Amino acid sequence: MKILFCEISHLCHEMDWEGKYLAEKIGKKYDSIFFPGLGNDYDQSRDDFEVLCTFIHTQVNEELLNKMPKLKLVVTRSTGFDHIDLDKCRERGIEVCNVPFYGENTVAEYAFSLLNMLARKMYEAYDRVIRGNYSLEGLMGFDLKGKTLGVIGGGHIGIHAAQIGVGYDMKVLCYDVKPDSQLAKRVGFEYVELDDLYARADIITLHVPLIPPTQHMINQEAFAKMKDGVILINTARGGVVDTGAMVAALASGKLAGAGLDVMEAEEFLSDEVKLAEIVDDSEKLRSALENHILMEHPRVVVTFHNAFNTVEGRTRILDTSIENIMAFETGPWVNSVIKK
Repeated sequence: MKILFCEISHLCHEMDWEGKYLAEKIGKKYDSIFFPGLGNDYDQSRDDFEVLCTFIHTQVNEELLNKMPKLKLVVTRSTGFDHIDLDKCRERGIEVCNVPFYGENTVAEYAFSLLNMLARKMYEAYDRVIRGNYSLEGLMGFDLKGKTLGVIGGGHIGIHAAQIGVGYDMKVLCYDVKPDSQLAKRVGFEYVELDDLYARADIITLHVPLIPPTQHMINQEAFAKMKDGVILINTARGGVVDTGAMVAALASGKLAGAGLDVMEAEEFLSDEVKLAEIVDDSEKLRSALENHILMEHPRVVVTFHNAFNTVEGRTRILDTSIENIMAFETGPWVNSVIKK
């Protein structure tokens, strides 16, 4: 089996911990190449890879698939797979596997880290101290206790976020397409319809995948249904939120603040060359420019895909990815996202 592991060093700066872990666990067993960049940028001096193991920034599209004619398996080291053209993979008989469960607590904890930064203005307080300013003026925050938390997406991460909210003594509402009344009773939250959640929640946290029904689900119409002064937390996918609508909601005061670990068109934030290439694409260019508005906004906290990034979370990701790769030879497929 010939494997291309890409986006290795991109994920870690601690002496390439991830690459060493993979090399020790599986690299010696198979013909493996570890590439720090995107799969799209790999110098195709060989085209006989059967397995591609990547992260979310590699666009597994027709162009990349054409460069790997012997590819049989794509393993993404993520839960989301919107960076992979599933239709093209299905046409070519290529299996696609993800990591469905790795960090229900990891990502949920991070969502609350973003929320606490906004609620207590911790980023401003820290910035003042390192600048030698010890004034409390303008730093008054608000308690989470007694507030209503709206969790959109009641999967593993969303339910853990609900549990944390209950622990903060918050009133927790959850919207999910498959409600589980017994689970709600056990954890201590309430399932509601989406419009009801919008109307009642003081804070909304997003935990849904990016699929056609969730693309821009948080849009101008959704913001209009929310309370004035709502807080939005997004550790899911950038495309779940219409960036332009979010900028407008911040300007009007409808949105009091936002904590974002993901953004639309985020690939252009770290690659100025790509940004220069989209001058003729008004939609992408607008999203890229709106991202800069958000990053500079005083009521927005932005990080860059850091919610998954713990020793425990990353180890679980790697172990599941190894399991997915091993199934290439042993079968049956595990964690497949290709609908048969």
